[in-house]
Amino acid sequence: MTVQQGKIGLIAGGGDLPARLVDAAKASGRAVFVIALQGYCTAPETFGVPYQTIRLGAVAKILHHLKVQGCTDVVLAGKVQRPSFGSIRPDWRGAKILLKIGIRSLGDDGLLRLLAREFEQDGFKLTGAHEIMTDLVASEGVLGKISPDDQAWADARHGLAVARILGQADVGQGCIVQQGLVLGLEAIEGTDEMIRRSALYARPGVGGVLVKASKPQQDKRLDLPAIGVTTVEEAHKAGLRGIALLAGGTMIIDREAVLARAEELGMFVVGLKPTGGDDHEK
Repeated sequence: MTVQQGKIGLIAGGGDLPARLVDAAKASGRAVFVIALQGYCTAPETFGVPYQTIRLGAVAKILHHLKVQGCTDVVLAGKVQRPSFGSIRPDWRGAKILLKIGIRSLGDDGLLRLLAREFEQDGFKLTGAHEIMTDLVASEGVLGKISPDDQAWADARHGLAVARILGQADVGQGCIVQQGLVLGLEAIEGTDEMIRRSALYARPGVGGVLVKASKPQQDKRLDLPAIGVTTVEEAHKAGLRGIALLAGGTMIIDREAVLARAEELGMFVVGLKPTGGDDHEK
C-alpha cells in the first residue's frame, strides 16, 4: 500500500526553479502551497497553485500560513540575494533567529541552518529541491557531447579546490579559472555578474572554466548552487570554454536545454568528483 505524501510548502525565490518544482510536485500527485518571497519571486499567480506573497523577514507569518494550509514538507528554492539588515525588517520570530547568529553572519550558511531549524522545530520536514526533482543534481563525468582537453580539466580541478576554500569561509559557491589563473571568485554579486566581471581579466589563448560547487559544510537541502541556460550563455559571452560542477553538490535546471545550448555554443559541461578528481581517460 502506497503512503500518500504530505503537502509541500514551497518558499520561492527568483528564477525558473520554483515554477519547475511546482510542476514536478503536481505531476507526482502532491499538493503545493507557495510562499512567494516579496521582491524575489515574480508572477507566482502563473504557478497554478495557492500562494501568498510575504516579505523575507516575516518568519512568523510564513510559518502561520504553512500551518493553516496544512503543509507537512518545506522546500526552499529560487534565487534570494543576500539581504542587508536594514532591508530584512524581521518580525519577532525573524529577530529571534538573527539574535542567535549576530548581524555579521546575516544571509550566510549559518542563517539558512537556523532558519531550517525553526521550520523543523515547528514540525515541518525540510526537503531538498533535488528530492522533488531527482534529475536536478549533476552526476560525474562528461555530461554533454563535448569533452574538455587536458588544460580545461586542470583548470576545472584547480577551480574546485579554490571553490572548496571559498565555501569553507562561507563566502560563495563558484569561481572562474583560466590557464591556472583565478579570474573571478563568487561573492554577493552572484554567478552571472562574476562571469561578466571575469571577462575583463581574461588572458590571450584558450578560454577559462566556470566552476560551481556547494560548500563543504552545506546542508544539501538548502541553497544548492545551480546553473541554467542563462549561465551557459553568459559563460560563452565571457569567452569561457565550459562549466565544471561538483557532482552531487550542484543542480542543473532543465538539463536537456542546458546541454543542448552548451553543444550549440561549443562548450562542455562536466561533473567532478568531490575529491577534485575526474574520470576522463587519457
